[in-house]
Amino acid sequence: QVQLVESGGGLVQAGGSLSLSCAASRRTFNSYRMGWFRQAPGKEREFVAAISWSVPSTYYADSVKGRFIISRDSAKSTVNLQMNSMIPEDTAVYYCATEGSGQPRVAVDTVWGRLGFGSWGQGTQVTVSS
Repeated sequence: QVQLVESGGGLVQAGGSLSLSCAASRRTFNSYRMGWFRQAPGKEREFVAAISWSVPSTYYADSVKGRFIISRDSAKSTVNLQMNSMIPEDTAVYYCATEGSGQPRVAVDTVWGRLGFGSWGQGTQVTVSS
């Protein structure tokens, strides 16, 4: 099993910023596209952003484009998500993910084609207050 560990969740006011980090093994980091998803109560898990190995090579959901930035730190084998200009609709549990065949498996149409994400971290709560 791929091991992914998220950190950095918390409470932030609308208009503020928050940064998340996902730690992976070096092998996983260099072998799969990685991304962030989120799931709010009563809603399906939705795609947020993804990043591949080359530079530049990122893809964002329309709902966060221009506000969130996904990046990779090769020295630490981490994928980060910088969230700016946050709104209450951003409130959700955020999950780090990689391509894989596990469950749940979520298909995403990206600039690289249709990807299947199926390896997940435990999730971290992000709450945006008004």
